[in-house]
Amino acid sequence: MLGICRGRRKFLAASLTLLFVPAITWIYLFAGSFEDGKPVSLSPLESQPHSPRYTASSQRERESLEVRMREVEEENRALRKQLSLAQSRSPSHRRGNHSKTYSMEEGTGDSESLRAGIVAGNSSECGQQPAVEKCETIHVAIVCAGYNASRDVVTLVKSVLFHRRNPLHFHLIADAIAKQILATLFQTWMVPAVRIDFYDADELKSEVSWIPNKHYSGIYGLMKLVLTKTLPSNLERVIVLDTDITFATDIAELWAVFHKFKGQQVLGLVENQSDWYLGNLWKNHRPWPALGRGYNTGVILLLLDKLRKMKWEQMWRLTAERELMSMLSTSLADQDIFNAVIKQNPFLVYQLPCFWNVQLSDHTRSEQCYRDVSDLKVIHWNSPKKLRVKNKHVEFFRNLYLTFLEYDGNLLRRELFGCPSEADINSENLQKQLSELDEDDMCYEFRRERFTVHRTHLYFLHYEYEHASEDTDVTLVAQLSMDRLQMLEAICKHWEGPISLALYLSDAEAQQFLRYAQGSEVLMSRRNVGYHIVYKEGQFYPVNLLRNVAMKHISTPYMFLSDIDFLPMYGLYEYLRKSVIQLDLANTKKALIVPAFETLRYRLSFPKSKAELLSMLDMGTLFTFRYHVWTKGHAPTNFAKWRTATTPYRVEWEADFEPYVVVRQDCPEYDRRFVGFGWNKVAHIMELDAQEYEFIVLPNAYMIHMPHAPSFDITKFRSNKQYRICLKTLKEEFQQDMSRRYGFAALKYLTAENNS
Repeated sequence: MLGICRGRRKFLAASLTLLFVPAITWIYLFAGSFEDGKPVSLSPLESQPHSPRYTASSQRERESLEVRMREVEEENRALRKQLSLAQSRSPSHRRGNHSKTYSMEEGTGDSESLRAGIVAGNSSECGQQPAVEKCETIHVAIVCAGYNASRDVVTLVKSVLFHRRNPLHFHLIADAIAKQILATLFQTWMVPAVRIDFYDADELKSEVSWIPNKHYSGIYGLMKLVLTKTLPSNLERVIVLDTDITFATDIAELWAVFHKFKGQQVLGLVENQSDWYLGNLWKNHRPWPALGRGYNTGVILLLLDKLRKMKWEQMWRLTAERELMSMLSTSLADQDIFNAVIKQNPFLVYQLPCFWNVQLSDHTRSEQCYRDVSDLKVIHWNSPKKLRVKNKHVEFFRNLYLTFLEYDGNLLRRELFGCPSEADINSENLQKQLSELDEDDMCYEFRRERFTVHRTHLYFLHYEYEHASEDTDVTLVAQLSMDRLQMLEAICKHWEGPISLALYLSDAEAQQFLRYAQGSEVLMSRRNVGYHIVYKEGQFYPVNLLRNVAMKHISTPYMFLSDIDFLPMYGLYEYLRKSVIQLDLANTKKALIVPAFETLRYRLSFPKSKAELLSMLDMGTLFTFRYHVWTKGHAPTNFAKWRTATTPYRVEWEADFEPYVVVRQDCPEYDRRFVGFGWNKVAHIMELDAQEYEFIVLPNAYMIHMPHAPSFDITKFRSNKQYRICLKTLKEEFQQDMSRRYGFAALKYLTAENNS
């Protein structure tokens, strides 16, 4: 009923407006047609005095009236269109629904935005809003620093990409950490018509470090002040966004608002939706000076060219210096300084309708910005509590945010048809490689996987590593999927050194992992574990790609190439560091073998020494790894010799050998053609042997494989004949490649394979 009544009131108001505006207009024109109490004829047929002064004056008056008439007609046409839209909406379609249709070409196109424009003191929204050209590039600037902010940027970018129809150019002011993460992410995301430029945030610290700041964003929260100096001098305008923003509409609609700026307006901002700047939140609350409620800087439209001409740098610096004499520090970072400048120069600001920055902080007035879902444009989680903020509609906003958080980013690799995109060498090379594959080949999907570019998010969680005084440190390297998360805590308890993990997850699973890790005291207490998310794509588990990602992002000179199902013996980390020195791994090509064992029991009293392990072997509680199903994989380790060995001993390579080894950081990568189950480690060990690595077995080291359900890939290998045929084909092709690369020395691999 409320919706019907409100609709009727809108209809009645629009009808009355349509009737009265023309009448008022003609009264105005009639009154304006008298000069000195005498009527001035608008007809060119009527004779006029021939005085030049009088003729010129009359001509100017006529032109002025004609311009005014055209303006009134434009307003009438907009009102008629509004009225026709209101008439077309029957009550049956509007019951309980106050949705409105926003048009990028025609502005917001409804009375709500008209009222917002009037309240803002800016020009009416009724006039025709200039359209954003189809292929016009929209520029977006974001300040991003650290691991957590990098995750937030991804969700923001997803929401923008989901709605966008224009090419995008992101200008990321990032520290070294964020740059490494986001550069890799966008490079592997390969979204068409998206360009990324980075600007070193650390170089900008000196520009704002003199400003004391209490805000949780730290020094990076002040860097939006120096964008006129940081961004390219030929960039005229840019949309500036906080990382905790979610878009619910096409960003081109916001870009189009630049056309509404008039005079000296250079900043587009939404009014602050809390009482912060009114200074009445608590006793002795003393905020920075602001115009009324002030403005929120989570979303800013910057006219960079005009700001530079106005000497923005000098303007904000003088204001900040003056206010800091009494305020001593900022509470809301750059927002305090922006507001202090606007307080002194209110003509600089164009007030955006509040739906362009619906602020979900505590004590917010954001409910006045929307009545329906269609009213929402931009959601801003500007409370330190983020998703835990108290708000009447927080569940709706949270679900909207989670939609983009868990949305499959691969689906956003959409072409913008009709818009020429910049040549991307990586993309062109990929297309060339794929075009050379035979789609009728029964092993086409296997071959294609080798060239698939998987979106990769490095250091998904906070990572810290302190370099050891001696260059003997070793990183444990492994890969896993969602069904192996339970192994993480146990591995962290067994291995105190740095760990590099590649996780193969979907976007939704990545968020489940995040919640799992944040809820684990063991994982949260470890800062030297690097979690690298490789997002799912295709039908195979890219095991060797995952290993390569984990290997590539270690911070130590040595690495222990393990698997997630193995628990290293207690103290193995320190033992390996000593072995690295003892066996001079820094100056020799060696691969140190950690003997592998397994248990079939889910509950195991883990052996604390080699003697205890040998006892469990004799009792049948433990076995040498894959003794029952794949003896050749670890037989060359020579477990019989290991039982009594007290010093390291050398073993020779044999066919199908696949031990777990410690090597230098510069060892060759795994071959990506092997996916899923089969030959993924065997091929790597063969490559090490071809490069003349010595295989040395460590006498007092061991690792134990824990039982788990069979993986999906091993099930496919066992049940699918074509899978096995393709694996054999890939193996033969790998051996041929080895012969081409290593010549006569590689013939032994073909001979060994034929004899096995």
